[in-house]
Amino acid sequence: MNARFEPGLRLRGRVAPPADKSISHRAAIVGAMASEPVRISNYLDAADTRSTLGAVEQLGAIVESRPDGDVLIRGCGMRNAQPPGAPIDVGNAGTLMRLLPGWLAFQQGMSFTLDGDASIRGRPVDRIARPLAQMGAAVQAREDRFPPFTVHGAGLRGITYQLPVASAQVKSCVLLAGLATDATTVIEPIATRDHTERMLAGGGARVIREPRAGGGYASTVGNADELELEHVHVPGDMSSAAFLIAAGVLVPGARLVLDGVGVNWTRTGFLRILERMGAIVVGELEEPGTFSGVEPACDLDVSYGPIVATTVQAEEVPLAIDELPLVALMGCFAEGETLVRGAAELRVKESDRIATVVDGLRGLGADIEAFEDGFAVRGTGGLRGGRIDAHGDHRLALLGAVAGLASRDGVEVIGMEAAEVSYPTFAADIATLAAG
Repeated sequence: MNARFEPGLRLRGRVAPPADKSISHRAAIVGAMASEPVRISNYLDAADTRSTLGAVEQLGAIVESRPDGDVLIRGCGMRNAQPPGAPIDVGNAGTLMRLLPGWLAFQQGMSFTLDGDASIRGRPVDRIARPLAQMGAAVQAREDRFPPFTVHGAGLRGITYQLPVASAQVKSCVLLAGLATDATTVIEPIATRDHTERMLAGGGARVIREPRAGGGYASTVGNADELELEHVHVPGDMSSAAFLIAAGVLVPGARLVLDGVGVNWTRTGFLRILERMGAIVVGELEEPGTFSGVEPACDLDVSYGPIVATTVQAEEVPLAIDELPLVALMGCFAEGETLVRGAAELRVKESDRIATVVDGLRGLGADIEAFEDGFAVRGTGGLRGGRIDAHGDHRLALLGAVAGLASRDGVEVIGMEAAEVSYPTFAADIATLAAG
């Protein structure tokens, strides 16, 4: 499905962005591990998160969508997952693919095969296989690296694992497996999203998260007999809100209020980058370094205004990884050269997001150059417009849509249906804002 996004809209008003995808995934998985029913309010209804509900149902959890919009999960308990008669279908959900094996790894004597769509089959799982093997489980993957792959559950031993590359998904997988050990510690060189640690702490697990001298964090979990969450409220997704924020900053005359956006400090790296660029985004953000068992949220007030270029350092990348394509777009409109380095992780997302973003924006008139680990954008005052191919990547589809709203001639997005993965109501929300 192709969709065209025209410039000249007057974006004013307030909307609530979709529920947080990362937290929705985790709420469903931890809910399935819990010993008592878990009610999830504001669960994201999108392709990726529906895959997670389907996966936990395959493992024996009962999922009920209630009339009030909540999702109720009656879990099977930490150690009672049931091997399904067919491979667990993760769809296009990379978070599901990398987190779920942490739980399955301690289902002793049982084996579970995970598979997904064509995009998932090109995304590596060796980075979770290595630590799980050190803990005593086994992961057999196609070519030792790719899905489909099988997790063979076992009795696990605690480890201290230093992440070779900062990754919240790998960290979360190891911490979930660590619930079946005396103690397991994951050391990350740079701070990454801490949603898993917060949710486990909220469910009664013993979780310690400490800053390390020289940077990064060490997260430790201990043995847990059971988890009890009762209720999880999922805030608005910062990564989805980021596209509305970008539109608010770039579209002349825009003034937006975004309701109930999650502002966990490990998710607001994009806002700190925008602050350096001079963008006007106002809200009560969580202080960096905070750790608790809750997820903070606030309303964000966004206004149009001129911006300047910035440099994104490697240590900032994990806290803004999903928003870096938007940094490239912002750089097209900023005065000066915007530089992003240390972001090689972008090459193993739903698409090679360095290649697709650089090629896509260049086709719209951007002066942009790709590096192995990032890109440089020289601001030219805006974009001409044209066509951009989403390549099946939801964030590239949304990037093209925002580019169209801010461009001179408009943009046609080829494959706009990819946005269904994370932000199925984007076009409707833009129409609401355009109506003022």
